[in-house]
Amino acid sequence: QVQLVESGGGLVQAGGSLTLSCSASGNIFSINAMAWYRQAPGKHRELVASITSAGNTNYADSVKGRFTISKDDAKNTVYLQMNSLKPEDTSVYYCYASLMVATDLQYVFNYWGQGTQVTVSS
Repeated sequence: QVQLVESGGGLVQAGGSLTLSCSASGNIFSINAMAWYRQAPGKHRELVASITSAGNTNYADSVKGRFTISKDDAKNTVYLQMNSLKPEDTSVYYCYASLMVATDLQYVFNYWGQGTQVTVSS
């Protein structure tokens, strides 16, 4: 099976930076896209940033110019560099991957990581 393992969350002061990492492992044939979502208490999960296999990126308006998503295909890893953090960025951040597994090439599967807490203090 496939696992997504996130790391890099933590506590940071407003204006600071953090980098999140998410590594996908398992019987992966190909990755179509990876993304970061976040969910604050009492709110819906929202897309933060995404990146396709071709390297095309998309960002939520609230993070444009502050966050950068990137990937390392050799490591099946996606990163989220977060700069100029604000208290409203405080959330649990989830990694997402849309991929194909080697044992069943008929379908595209969606996987989620366990989430990593990012807390920005004012």
